[in-house]
Amino acid sequence: MKKIYGGLLVLIMLLMSGCSFLEGVNNSLNYVNEASEYANEVSTFTSEVPSLAEQAVTDQQAADELETRLEEMKTNIEEFNELEAPQAGADLHQQVVERNNQALEGIQKYLDNMENGKLDPSVIENTAVFQSLREITEIIDQIKQLGE
Repeated sequence: MKKIYGGLLVLIMLLMSGCSFLEGVNNSLNYVNEASEYANEVSTFTSEVPSLAEQAVTDQQAADELETRLEEMKTNIEEFNELEAPQAGADLHQQVVERNNQALEGIQKYLDNMENGKLDPSVIENTAVFQSLREITEIIDQIKQLGE
């Protein structure tokens, strides 16, 4: 009888550890999906915002849209920074967070300039914002490899 209970206990423990493993895999896949979605948002932002910044100098509607896009990107960055990375991707996630923080500083600086009436499209292209965001997409490509 003790052998049967012992066998059942071992079987239950194996099943429980298997569930934990599956949960870890699921969390990793969710993270990779979130990172991929974020990379797409960053890519769209970096390709569209510079020309929008140029238009914003002379067009109030474009300036309003630019401000909205900057605020949205700021929110997206903050949300991504809050994600919990799987252990295998923790270092890469930290690299993205560091670049994100640089980008946040640049976005805030540009928003402050907009409030003060200083719109200069060349500033947005030359700031750390776009350099940091371009680097983010490269790091996220490495994160995607974790999911493969």
